[in-house]
Amino acid sequence: MPRTAALFRRSPNIISYWSDGGLVFHNFATGVRITGNALTIGLLDYFDAWKPAAPLLSRGTFPQSLLKTALRDLVRTSMLQSRRRIPSVERVMTQWSGWNPAAGFFHFSTKDVPYVADHVDSLEFLRNRVASRSVPEATKTYKGRRVVLPPIPKLGFLSKVLLGRRTWRQFGKAPLSLNAVSALLGLTFAAHKFFDLGMTGRAMLRTSPSAGACNPIEAYVVVRQVHGMTAGIYHYAPLQHELTRLRRTTPAMIGRHLAGQLWYGRASMLVLMTAVFARTEWKYPFARAYRTVLLEAGHFCQTFYLVATALGLAPFCSSALADSVIERDLGIDGISESVVYACGVGTRPRGVDWAPWPSGTNIATASAKTDTTVPRSAAAPASSASRPRRRGR
Repeated sequence: MPRTAALFRRSPNIISYWSDGGLVFHNFATGVRITGNALTIGLLDYFDAWKPAAPLLSRGTFPQSLLKTALRDLVRTSMLQSRRRIPSVERVMTQWSGWNPAAGFFHFSTKDVPYVADHVDSLEFLRNRVASRSVPEATKTYKGRRVVLPPIPKLGFLSKVLLGRRTWRQFGKAPLSLNAVSALLGLTFAAHKFFDLGMTGRAMLRTSPSAGACNPIEAYVVVRQVHGMTAGIYHYAPLQHELTRLRRTTPAMIGRHLAGQLWYGRASMLVLMTAVFARTEWKYPFARAYRTVLLEAGHFCQTFYLVATALGLAPFCSSALADSVIERDLGIDGISESVVYACGVGTRPRGVDWAPWPSGTNIATASAKTDTTVPRSAAAPASSASRPRRRGR
């Protein structure tokens, strides 16, 4: 039986843009970037659907050897797909088809950013930043007729909690109680009511809003020091209000998940929020809906902060994540379900009203900014045409 001719097509996950004087082709599914030229454009345009290469090679104006080499390179770098072997990440990426390229490019091209997590280096970056560029104003004001509002009303304990909400970067030695874990997870992530949506079934209602009641957010808990619990990674079930242990952990796991922010490593537990994107994409198949997933994670984080503050604990949050490390530890694929945000908590150190700085930070020389973790690329940008680190390494 004669062998079937190989078929090729342009990857549907490519964005092209000019950078540093070169034309960049970026496959945001595989994380590979290359620089291209007119031949690259011509080949990617030609293979707009599954086609064999033979007609192009026989009729092309370029030498066959050059075309074959270019084809091999484009397949190797995932700009072209071969029907005989499509990368698994590109197969799964079809779940993002309604949101791509806008949402997919943003989400996947911003994963696994290398961070300068050491607070000394971060503060040095901020000092250099202040020297080269002024800090933007914190608020805006307008000229015009003004309305003077009455004093902010006192709402009892709610006002106290809202005004007491702060981010902590030092923690006490005492472990977290199981009752505190129950309150934190139950008042933040648990299902409290259900609403009949008709043809689409029941909507789960929680203490934070969800666009269309789609509830894409899942909560995974990294336990380091909680009374009555073994250190490990757990999944929180919002219907049953239960934790299921997925695996044991090491003491360094929290700092490892938070891109080397070792000052959070003494916290009692970390909550990793992931998104199952299909839940939102099914109802809202347009790219802007991706924003609602990120906004929803922010709603949950603020609720978590307020509950922790009400309990007299020390909460924190971070978007500086070791994405692929986390996703591998959770056993998720990073495409249909991916980590989007993290919040955590510890007990408060004795005799401290608030600890916004990591232990050992010289506050006298510190910037007014409290989040001192910055992308390494901001301090030393790499060429946009270079190949970034592959996810998972």
